[in-house]
Amino acid sequence: MISLNFNPFPILETERLRLRKITEDDKYEMFALRSDKLLMQYIARPLTKTLEETVEFIKSINESIEKQEYINWGIALKSDNKLIGTVGFYRVQKENYRAEVGYMLHSNFHKQGIMQELMPVVLDYGFKQMKLHSIEAVIDPRNKASENVLLKQGFVKEAHFKENFFFDGEFLDSVHYSLISASVVK
Repeated sequence: MISLNFNPFPILETERLRLRKITEDDKYEMFALRSDKLLMQYIARPLTKTLEETVEFIKSINESIEKQEYINWGIALKSDNKLIGTVGFYRVQKENYRAEVGYMLHSNFHKQGIMQELMPVVLDYGFKQMKLHSIEAVIDPRNKASENVLLKQGFVKEAHFKENFFFDGEFLDSVHYSLISASVVK
């Protein structure tokens, strides 16, 4: 079974980006992400309605990191360190050496290659530092942009589940992708 250790918090960097801890100072940017109906259309979570909810959400993220349950980074441009998105490993199955990767990026930063730039660093952390054997991604099949991110990183479609969960008054499909450590392109 894997053992997680996010202390000290790991800061990851690429040419343009810094993946850093999310703090209460990021509440306005996090609120903008989690309350944007268009941005959240493929994420089956309720929209955030208040800054107080956002602060509680940030606290819950950091408590889970402290408990070594999962990790979530804030995505920031190095130039101003302002939060523009999030990426992290959730639903960590320590006994199976597997975790789910999830991400979201403010729509002002779409189609700039940001996800393609940061994913190799995140996946490398998952495989080398967290000692994961496989990484899963679960997406809404309508989210073609997310599918493209995954396919470009070498993820393989494992399953398409029809109406397998109920959210906001409707049954939704989910598509599961995975990447196994031995299949990572070096």
